[in-house]
Amino acid sequence: MSIESDFAEPRYEVVINDEEQYSIWPAGRSVPSGWRLVGQQGVKSVCLDYINTVWTDMRPLSLRQQMAG
Repeated sequence: MSIESDFAEPRYEVVINDEEQYSIWPAGRSVPSGWRLVGQQGVKSVCLDYINTVWTDMRPLSLRQQMAG
């Protein structure tokens, strides 16, 4: 292992569940049941910036649907 790789920031992937709630997950690990990848990956700050941009309504999907219907 090189010194550079010893200090590399961990990589993450953005995941989403059926309620359209976002989270990050360590890259390369199996995604937990009920979650799926959205295609964004990178260091933690990049993934969190992405989530802050796209997750504008924190209410779960089922609640948003109930309130709309």
